Amino acid sequence: MTPATATSLFTFDEYLTYEDGTDTRYELFRGELVAMGQPRGQHAEIMRFCERHLETAIEQAGFAWVVRQAAIGVRVPQVGRRDTSRVPDLCIVPTTQWEGLLNREAVIELDEPAPLLVMEVVSMGTGITDHRHKRVEYNIVGIPVYIIVDWVDVDRNNKPGDKRVTVLNLVEGFYDETVYRGDQVVEIPTFPALKLTANQIIRAKV
Repeated sequence: MTPATATSLFTFDEYLTYEDGTDTRYELFRGELVAMGQPRGQHAEIMRFCERHLETAIEQAGFAWVVRQAAIGVRVPQVGRRDTSRVPDLCIVPTTQWEGLLNREAVIELDEPAPLLVMEVVSMGTGITDHRHKRVEYNIVGIPVYIIVDWVDVDRNNKPGDKRVTVLNLVEGFYDETVYRGDQVVEIPTFPALKLTANQIIRAKV
């Protein structure tokens, strides 16, 4: 496929087959490719920490679910005839659904069940995307629980970061929001027995 330009717009099918000769991964936002940059080390630590604890919670609850790190795409309904597809930092789906993705592009289509839970760890410059755009998109798709982790000490404007964990719980078609900071225990509706504080998640340490 022809390399993307600043004005290139892609359909969902074109996005799935796009190759630019690099290892860069992309999301698709209203027809435009959005590069998924290399995260900072702490971003990766938080993702791995949460992945481990979610896997343990799944096992202890006896659920036939899997959690995958930046491996499952989620297609979002078109806006103005332009396609959107996101790749959450962490995504939980039933094991059978994951097995169905093994031999095709690992993107959950519009006519397939939504993920059970997704998490985004906010990077420099992705705050608006994670808190606003993806909140609307994941709501539309019908994802029951969306967790956002803000962890940076200072933001891109050199102002102190608002370190917090935001849990969005889908109730009657809308997200109810609860924000946790410091030593507050983060209540995740999907896993009521999981008792991690906001600080533990942000520091990636128990």
